[in-house]
Order: sequence, then structure tokens, then C-alpha cells
Amino acid sequence: MAKPLKVDEMWLERIASLLNDMEFGSLQIVVHEGQIVQMERTERKRFENTTSGAVKTPGASRASGQQRRTSSR
Repeated sequence: MAKPLKVDEMWLERIASLLNDMEFGSLQIVVHEGQIVQMERTERKRFENTTSGAVKTPGASRASGQQRRTSSR
């Protein structure tokens, strides 16, 4: 039987800080023996192609973009 997940205030703050500035993306939480051991953040930045340079727009195509991954333990 699985151990109950232990999430204290420190982990809730870490989760909130990783989600705070995310506009498009996902947060994967890895649990081992009932404890959070790793979080992986995948974020997509979307840009519109213009002649004056790249300008961030919320409605840009999903096909264009840049991906950034960070991990926290």
C-alpha cells in the first residue's frame, strides 16, 4: 500500500513559486515513498514573427516557441 504524501508549507511555497510566473507550461512533481523528491517545470514562451523583431503575444501559434526546463530538489 502507498505511503501517504507528506506536503508541508515549504513544499507548498516551492510549488507556488514555480507556478507563479508560468503563462504556458506544466509542472511535474515526482514522489518517492510518500515524499516529493523532484519537480520539473516545462515552460513554453510564444513569440509572433514580425519584421521589427520578436514580440511576445498570448495568441501566437503553438508550433512556434521556445522551451525551457528547470528542476528543483
